[in-house]
Amino acid sequence: MTPPTVVAEKQASVGAAYCVIFSGVVAALQIGKLPPALPELSQTLGLSLMQAGFLLSLVQLAGMTLALAVGLSADGLGLRRSMLAGLVILGLASAMGATAQSVQSLMVWRAIEGFGFLWITLPAPGLIRKLVSEQHLRKLLGYWGAYMPAGTAITLLVGPMWLPEFGWRTWWIFFALLSWAMAFVLWRAVPADTLRVLSDESTQASFTQPVPWPQRLRETLSAPGPWWVALCFAMYSGQWLAVVGFLPSIYTQAGLSGAALGALTALAAAVNMLGNMASGRLLQKGIHPSMLVALGFLAMGTGAFLAFAEFSQSWPWLRYAGVLLFSACGGLVPGTLFSLAVRLAPHERNVSTTVGWMQQGSAAGQFAGPPLVAWLASQVGGWQWTWLATGFCCICGVMLALLIAQSLNLQKVNA
Repeated sequence: MTPPTVVAEKQASVGAAYCVIFSGVVAALQIGKLPPALPELSQTLGLSLMQAGFLLSLVQLAGMTLALAVGLSADGLGLRRSMLAGLVILGLASAMGATAQSVQSLMVWRAIEGFGFLWITLPAPGLIRKLVSEQHLRKLLGYWGAYMPAGTAITLLVGPMWLPEFGWRTWWIFFALLSWAMAFVLWRAVPADTLRVLSDESTQASFTQPVPWPQRLRETLSAPGPWWVALCFAMYSGQWLAVVGFLPSIYTQAGLSGAALGALTALAAAVNMLGNMASGRLLQKGIHPSMLVALGFLAMGTGAFLAFAEFSQSWPWLRYAGVLLFSACGGLVPGTLFSLAVRLAPHERNVSTTVGWMQQGSAAGQFAGPPLVAWLASQVGGWQWTWLATGFCCICGVMLALLIAQSLNLQKVNA
C-alpha cells in the first residue's frame, strides 16, 4: 500500500507541473497580445505591414539564436530559477514597451520579451519531466504543447473588447502585472531546483553523473533525429503564427470589429489545442507519430488553400472553415513533436538539449514566417497567395515526417 505521504507528494508534484504549464500560458499571452493590437498600432505609431510582420516575429529572436545554449545550461542554472527570471524579464519588457513612442522602441522591447519568453518555455518540459512520474508525463507534455494556442486564443478573444476602451498601452501594462503575479505563484508552488521530486532511482542516477556540455552538444547535433524535429517545428510554427497572427488584420480589413472579430480569431487559435491534446491520446493508442505529423501538415495545406485561394472569396463560411481546419488539425504537429523530441534524443542526458534545438527551430520558423507572408501579401496586393507559402512549408513537413519515420525505424533496429 502506498504511504499517504508519498501520495500527497505525487499530488503536489502534479499540481506544481500544472503551475509550470500555466506559466507557459502566461508567456504565450505576451506573444498573443500583439495581433489584436496591430490595427491600433498602425494608427497611433504608423506601423507598416512589413513592420507588423517583424513585430510578430521579433519575440522569437532570442529563441532563434540562444535556445540551444539555454537547453545546454538549463540544468546547471536551475530550471525553476530560469522560469522565474523569464517571468520577471517578460513583465519588465512589457511595462517598458507600454512607454514606447516609436515603432523602433517597441521592437527593442519586443525582442527583450522574446528573451524572457525563452527562459520560461525552454526549461518547462524538462521541469515537468522532473516533477511527475512517467505515467503522467505524456499527458502533461500534451497539455504543455497547448500553451501557445491557449494564450493566443485568450488574447484574441479579449483584445478586441479591451483595446477600443482602454488602448494598447494599458494592454501592455496588464500583461506586465500578470507576468509578475505568475512569477510569485511559481515561486510558491514549485519546489526549489535543489530538490529532486521524482522517486525513480534510475532517473536520479542520470542527474548525479553530469556530462560536459561540449559532449552533450556533439551527441545531439551529430544525430539526425534532433535535426528532423527542429526543422519540422520550423515548418509548422512559421506558417501557424503567420496565419493566426494576421487574422485580426485580415478580418478588420473585411469590416469585422469588436466581439465578432474577437470570437472568430480566438476560436481559430483555440481549436489548435484540440490537435495538441488529441496527439497524446492517438499516440497512446499506437498511431505512428510520423503519420500524425504528416496528417497534420496535409490538413494545414488543405485548410490554407480553402482559406486564402481566390475561388473561395465569395464564400466566407468556407474560408473560415479552412482556417479552423488549418489550426485544429495542425495542432497534431507540435503535440507529437514534443513526444518525438524525448524519443529521438541520442541519450536521456540529451533530452533538454534536443528540446532546446527543437525550440530553436520553432523560433526560427516564427521569426521568418510572418515577415515572408507579409512581404508576399504586399507584393501581390492581398492575401490570396498566402496558401502558396504555407503549402511549401507543408510539403517540406511531410518529407520531414518520412525522415522521422526512418529515424524511428533505425532506432528500433539498433535497440
